[in-house]
Amino acid sequence: MTDHRRPWRGVLVATALPLRDDLSVDLDRYAEHCAWLVANGCDGVVPNGSLGEYQVLTPEERARVVETAVAAVGGERVMPGVAAYGSAEARRWAEQAGDAGCRAVMLLPPNAYRADERSVLAHYAEVARAGLPVVAYNNPIDTKVDLVPELLARLHGEGHIRAVKEFSGDVRRAYRIAELAPGLDLLAGADDVLLELAVAGAKGWVAGYPNALPRSCAELYRAATGGDLATALPLYRQLHPLLRWDSRVEFVQAIKLSMDLAGRHGGPCRPPRVRLDPEQEAAVRAATEKAVAASLA
Repeated sequence: MTDHRRPWRGVLVATALPLRDDLSVDLDRYAEHCAWLVANGCDGVVPNGSLGEYQVLTPEERARVVETAVAAVGGERVMPGVAAYGSAEARRWAEQAGDAGCRAVMLLPPNAYRADERSVLAHYAEVARAGLPVVAYNNPIDTKVDLVPELLARLHGEGHIRAVKEFSGDVRRAYRIAELAPGLDLLAGADDVLLELAVAGAKGWVAGYPNALPRSCAELYRAATGGDLATALPLYRQLHPLLRWDSRVEFVQAIKLSMDLAGRHGGPCRPPRVRLDPEQEAAVRAATEKAVAASLA
């Protein structure tokens, strides 16, 4: 269950956003999807993450997505991404999240350029002024800014962040973060290192693949964080051919395709994302069909 004092804990699904054939946002379908995820064992949702294609939404669409998620599952279960090129804009998105009833937000470092440490600190300080707990999102692959353990400890020590979604893929960092900032919650940020980070003490998982397979992913998370490796390891091995797509450039297309194959609505993506090439599509299809056949969907 979601910890109301720490709503970033548990399985929080970085939601894919359903688009119609004309690429308009289908908010009714999105509301249904958020409710379905919670009904199937997930603790909450993260709208307007990179999986939610926030970069290609209009400001009005982006705000409506947050409001729709809150109406569907309640504000304590919604942690929107508030990334923006400017700190003032990111703070406005954090304020919008608070006005909508959310209890926490997720924030990338400045990502319009390779920001230095002072800029990163100023950015998080500004957004923290909106008054909601901030979960930092470390994605050095895409942002070219690395929130290394020392920097995370400083951000936490100055009161700017409460948790970190760790997407570097370097599971060794979990132990260093725990040493330098014992009060900072570690959240698994990449699906394909979930087990390793759970064993290392992760308190949550900002997850992609539960969009298609929520029940089995929630079971995996609970077994892994509960120390039940006899359950977790075989399930992780079964799911891993899919989970590793979450760390690939084509993760949005892959997860949406898996959703389609699992009987959900994944649907198209907005440009500049294009369809998977035939080889990628075949690989995702085969792995998804295998998971469905094994009753993991």
